[in-house]
Amino acid sequence: MMFGWLKHYMPRSLYGRALLILLLPVLTLQLVISISFVQRHFEGVTRQMTRSVALELNFLVSEVAAAPSVAQARARAEALGAPLELDVVLPAEVDPSVHNRVFYDLAGGFVTESLAAEVPALLDVALLGTRGVRVWLEVPQGSMEVSFSRQRVSASNPHQLIVLMIVLGALLTVISFFFLRNQLRPIKRMAAAATAFGKGRMVPFSPSGAAEVRIAGTAFLDMRARIERQTQQRTMMLSGVSHDLRTPLTRMRLGLSMLDDAEAGPLKRDVDEMQRLLDGFLDFARGDAGDDVQPVDVAGLVTGIVEECQRVGQPVSLGAVTGTADPVPLRDMAVRRAVENLIGNALRYGTQALVSLQIGERSVRITVEDDGPGIPEEQREEAVKPFARLDPSRNQDLGSGVGLGLAIVSDVARAHGGMLRLGQSARLGGLQADLVLAR
Repeated sequence: MMFGWLKHYMPRSLYGRALLILLLPVLTLQLVISISFVQRHFEGVTRQMTRSVALELNFLVSEVAAAPSVAQARARAEALGAPLELDVVLPAEVDPSVHNRVFYDLAGGFVTESLAAEVPALLDVALLGTRGVRVWLEVPQGSMEVSFSRQRVSASNPHQLIVLMIVLGALLTVISFFFLRNQLRPIKRMAAAATAFGKGRMVPFSPSGAAEVRIAGTAFLDMRARIERQTQQRTMMLSGVSHDLRTPLTRMRLGLSMLDDAEAGPLKRDVDEMQRLLDGFLDFARGDAGDDVQPVDVAGLVTGIVEECQRVGQPVSLGAVTGTADPVPLRDMAVRRAVENLIGNALRYGTQALVSLQIGERSVRITVEDDGPGIPEEQREEAVKPFARLDPSRNQDLGSGVGLGLAIVSDVARAHGGMLRLGQSARLGGLQADLVLAR
């Protein structure tokens, strides 16, 4: 793209881009008007007014130069200067110390240039601020000092227009900013509601603002309602299937209990496997249903899970726990189920599991490592999909179920606005699973 390089310099936020769209035309307009005003008004008008004064100065020089004596020249200069509004001093010395041109006097340079070009007898020009001009002219009787009002050679206070433009531009920009903020507020509210919904929280939201924003807000509400309805229907359907299948499984288990162990052993294992599959389906379908978001002590939650595993003799150890101790809003049961699945997955394919926790300002990371065979990098994306079976990398004979363990953990992570990352453990050499939850 021709202007692709501009993307690196463009603001990333909607506020920044809106302000850029708002300020750029205003500044461009002010710059164009300012240049045009300086060119036409400051230069053109000032030179024209200065040329008229230059004619009077040339006339004064010619009349004074014709006087036979200094006294007559002084009298003639005073007599001509009064009706021309010129203060004349003859003779006078050039005094450079009276130069007092202020920095905002944009027309002063044009006055000096015009007088130098139009008055041959000019010796020096001194600008007395923005209120007066003093010139020294060369006549046969010596140097003649002439003072006159600045208003005769330039418009009074010419900088006021630019100051007015800047002040009004800033005022209108501030007013536009508040108006723009009100227009962007519904978009930010919708973004906050979408972010909260991505983290598993339902935030009250009602469409407002412009018509297009209302349409987008209504579409978001419809989408959120459909997702919630589909989730509930999936949970209710599989819960019903699970409930309906539990009854015949129970009857089969009771019937098998009446048979000899030699004959019923393989069938009992099949029934137990069916029970595990059924429980896995239900866990995957249920997700975090019925679990409300509430502040949770994540460090206490993880420590409690590790202690429960150690209490039943499982080789699970607790690693480093770092970060703040502030409660984190999340779904307690869902996170507990995800961590237990990771630990069970680690013990199924390894001989030990190491659990560590890092609580940051914007996210929580729960890491579970094992010393098993791990998962090859090219298969890690496939491993988190439902019903994925990664044989022979992770042996199916170990009772790996139907491949829903990591899928359940990934769903829990996405429900909290996070993700599940799989890698290789640097400490134990096996799989490292990072459960990242957004705060």
